[in-house]
Amino acid sequence: MIESFGTTVSGETVQAILLRADGVSARILTYGAILQDFRLEGLPYSLTLGSDNLADYEDALRYHGALIDPVANRISGAKAVIGGKECVFGPNQDGRITLHSGEAGLHRKHWTIADHGPAHATLAVHLADGEGGFPGARRITARYELLPGATLRLTLSAQTTALTPMNLAIHNYWNLDGSDSWAGHDLHIAAAHYLPVDADIVPTGEISKVAGTVFDFRAERRLLPGNPPLDTNFCLSDQRVALRDVLWLKGTSGVRMTLATTEPGVQVFDNRPEYRGLAIEPQFWPDAMARPDFPDILLAPGTPWEQIDEWRFSKR
Repeated sequence: MIESFGTTVSGETVQAILLRADGVSARILTYGAILQDFRLEGLPYSLTLGSDNLADYEDALRYHGALIDPVANRISGAKAVIGGKECVFGPNQDGRITLHSGEAGLHRKHWTIADHGPAHATLAVHLADGEGGFPGARRITARYELLPGATLRLTLSAQTTALTPMNLAIHNYWNLDGSDSWAGHDLHIAAAHYLPVDADIVPTGEISKVAGTVFDFRAERRLLPGNPPLDTNFCLSDQRVALRDVLWLKGTSGVRMTLATTEPGVQVFDNRPEYRGLAIEPQFWPDAMARPDFPDILLAPGTPWEQIDEWRFSKR
């Protein structure tokens, strides 16, 4: 089902696509390809934070549930050398760093509906060559599907006409209890390493072992606000691999979520100081263009590019 969700300040009509299947439902917006609502049958609340007011997504909730592209997370110095040419991007963090692609981010774009049915929807968007400083005319598609076993799958694909950075991530905030805080959730991450960051939350370049640190979630642990503080990339592999389970989250309600991804990293952000939901973002490692020993995020013309993320839910 497709219905109107309002009009942006620039006058674009935003649509909401409602998907239902196998005991779950999802609402996807054509603005930012946002996963605005996700529900598990029998629960009176959404498992992801969202709003019924479009204006919120153009302001305070600009990243909530949105697809962050073409480059999620931070680019130090707001510039990079690509194909031998220095590219300058829009700095939107302290005038020195590009966060979530700045003003060129797809969380601010209107996507078109390429295909849809009762349990799936495919959205598409085009970015012009040079927009935001990023080279290449690019086409990105996002296919949301509801699968058996209370599963949500997101398949992302990208094409470009010139060598360009590509690091996509969905920026949902999850709270499996429908409460004011995620305090008391249990977290387990299949990562032996993480990326330390500086005061700007930019990776220092170190790839550190989680063993013996507050970032060791290789066994399930109870989370409390600020313990530890999280805006952290956990290193799952050094390249894109076949889909595999990487993260498990359990609420005090007994609702469980398992994340599977093809990506080499997952960023976890604690949503401080509100701590209302946990942002869990499958992605390549942040600031990769400045770190040649990090997994490469450059996409060349004619090269296949596909990312798959899956979330599976249960009540136990």
